[in-house]
Amino acid sequence: MSVDRPQYGEYASPEEQRARAGLPPLSAEPAASASSPPLAGPAAPSRPARPALGGAPAQPVGRLVTLVLLGLGLVNVLSSIPQFVNMAPTLSESMKMLGLEGEFTNYAAARTWGVIAVVILLAGYAVTAWLSFRQLKRSRSAWWIPLVGFVITMSLVSACISVVMFSDPAFVAGMLSAPAG
Repeated sequence: MSVDRPQYGEYASPEEQRARAGLPPLSAEPAASASSPPLAGPAAPSRPARPALGGAPAQPVGRLVTLVLLGLGLVNVLSSIPQFVNMAPTLSESMKMLGLEGEFTNYAAARTWGVIAVVILLAGYAVTAWLSFRQLKRSRSAWWIPLVGFVITMSLVSACISVVMFSDPAFVAGMLSAPAG
């Protein structure tokens, strides 16, 4: 009757393995202090650092997509500011392009709501960027935050533009008299 012998270390306890490797027993190890360097060698394998909050590390592609979307958002915000600050000529041109008769006349509302739209754009972008960088710092996926931020911010800005358009008598008259179809 033959008995299979165990391979080296197969049934060895952690203490026996440390003794064979020439390391002190686990109970005899001094507590790690700031002045002593960590043990190096086969008993102390280096491990990759885990994220602080336990989330899976963000993928490099997801990080790149997030940064590209934030960059596009910044270009959009900065290029939109002049049009919103001077919204009346833009709305007059829009009325001509839509084939509406008349001239846009509600300049005071256009200036007020244009400034409000700029504030919303800047605040929306700032919140979106802050939330995105916060997620990236925590090593979490953040590519979706700029997309959601864009939808929410542009919905609010569109509401500002709608207030201006529908408060202008020429625009409303043109919309009511426009042929259907």
